[in-house]
Parts: sequence; C-alpha cells; structure tokens
Amino acid sequence: MTKTILLTGGAGYIGSHTYVALVEAGYDVVILDDFSNAREDVPERLEMITGKPVACHRGDLLDPAVLDTVFNSHKIDAVVHFAAKKAVGESTRMPLEYIEVNCTGLVALLKRMREAGCFRLVFSSSATVYGEPKVVPIPEDAERFHTSPYAYTKLMGEQILEQLGASDDRWAFGVLRYFNPVGAHTSGQIGEDPNGIPNNLMPYIAKVAVGELPALNVFGDDYDTPDGTGLRDYIHVEDLARAHVLSLDALLERDEGHVLNIGTGQAYSVLEMLRAYERACGKPLPYVIAPRRSGDVPVLLARVDRAAEVIGFRAEYGLETMCASSWAWISRLRNSVPA
Repeated sequence: MTKTILLTGGAGYIGSHTYVALVEAGYDVVILDDFSNAREDVPERLEMITGKPVACHRGDLLDPAVLDTVFNSHKIDAVVHFAAKKAVGESTRMPLEYIEVNCTGLVALLKRMREAGCFRLVFSSSATVYGEPKVVPIPEDAERFHTSPYAYTKLMGEQILEQLGASDDRWAFGVLRYFNPVGAHTSGQIGEDPNGIPNNLMPYIAKVAVGELPALNVFGDDYDTPDGTGLRDYIHVEDLARAHVLSLDALLERDEGHVLNIGTGQAYSVLEMLRAYERACGKPLPYVIAPRRSGDVPVLLARVDRAAEVIGFRAEYGLETMCASSWAWISRLRNSVPA
C-alpha cells in the first residue's frame, strides 16, 4: 500500500523539491504550509512538474484546528518536518518568535502525530548545531552548541526528539543536518526566491545577476584559506531532497533512526562560488570586500561517509550544476518565460 507523507513547510524552497522527489519515489504527499515564506504559485508549479494534483493545506502548525484537519483528512504514515523560521540574523532580534515556531511548533506536531499513531519523522536540522567546530570535516559526533537563537532552536529540536525517543521506543527519527543547500530544480519551475535581501550566498549572487542588488558583499578576505574568503560545503537542493527520500525509506522499511550530515564533503570559497555563477550567467558580477561578520568561521565542511553507510546517500551534483540551475530558475522567473 502506498504510504502517505505529510510535508510541513512543503511549499518552501527545500520542501517543494522534496515534494517532487517523494512523488517520483512513489509516495502520496500532503503539504501543510502557511505560505509565510513560500510563493503562492508553488502548488501549481508542483502539479506541472509531477503531472499530479497537489494536496495542500494552508495553515499554521501552531493552530490545533489546522493539525486536526490534516490528520483527520489523511491517514499519515510519516512526516517530513520543514516548517520553521530559518534566518540566523533575524533570530537574534526575534528569539521568542523563533522558539515558538521552531520548538513549540515541533512539540505540537509530535503530540498530534502520537494521537494519530504516526511515529516516523524526518527532521530538518542544520550544521549550525555544531557552532564553531573544532574538527573539520565535521563528524556527526562532534560537540554541539549554538551561536544564535536559530541554532539554539535546531539543537533544542534534536534534543526534544532524543528525549521522546528515549521515553517511547515506538518512535524513529531521521535527523538530517544540512550544510548549505543551493540551486534549483532542473525543470526551472521551482527554486529559491527569498523576499528582501537574502541571508545566504547563492540567492544573493542571483539577485546581483538579475540586477536587483548592486553588488555582492564578501565578508572578509583575510581568512586562512586559499583565496582568503570563507569555505563552505554547498549541496544541490535536488541532492538534498533525495537524501530525505532515503532517510524516510530507512525509517519506514527498516525502522532505522539516524543522525546524519547532508553535504558533499567538498568546500568552495565565496569567490569560487561567484566565479562559477559568472560562468552560468555569462557576465561578470560586481562585488565589494566588507569586514568579517561576527560568528563566521573560516571553514564549514561535512564529513559525509556516515550518510553513505547508513542510507546510501552521496551527492551527485557539483558547483557548476548548482549555479547553472539557479540561474536557469531565476532568469526564467524574472523574464516570465514559461518552462
């Protein structure tokens, strides 16, 4: 029998790509999203990609009536939980809001899952739970701590799952610690398009490439790295989506809970990313060197062998594909050219 999966935050950037990957893997998928950080036309775009109608509930995870509607309307076999606030800088100004949405929202979801007899969940975590790492590449058993309220909520989310799992062996969780998701779907129909000034590097470069921002700010060029700019492990969003499918398969087929880094094991500098994006869009892009930001570290790089061993995941796409897919998405979107 086909399993039904609930995607909270399923209309967002990573959620929408995971929706496609799950449908292509044969799952029935239900989206719950409040569209606070998602395009209104995402369900329509997902239907164009998959060729199937999209089951989408609009509402807030913190509203018990919304959760009741979803769980009463569908027999949910497992949940992939994306719904969360995610901007590090904003979290320092709004810690209570981040704790409410990211932590209280998770608790509300888990309580409703338990009531429905649903005990499998893939949790969207983050490499920010490693704080400023002492060992690079970072292994999953590295010390965890937080340097922002956002990171605190992700660490708290992991600890909530640990406490729940220890109290009741019916539960199994896949905790995926993302490094830096980038790129867009090969169809050009979905991708990252944040409101305002982006918090992450590639969408910022994309907005420079389409003329919406004047130049890329490069925060520090005096790190102990080959070109002086920070090194990060970037992963194509379609690879990341596939990791969720494999994590879910392990939970449903083998009852195997796991905590995994999801990255490529390859680090690229800010300037390497910029040059690759220039090749993708076919023009030079302006940038300015700015002072280092507080809390930034020289290198963030995942050790990825455990993901390969536990769920059979290895990233397939490199930097050129990441940038080319992003440019195909954003340039088509801004020029309103049908895919």
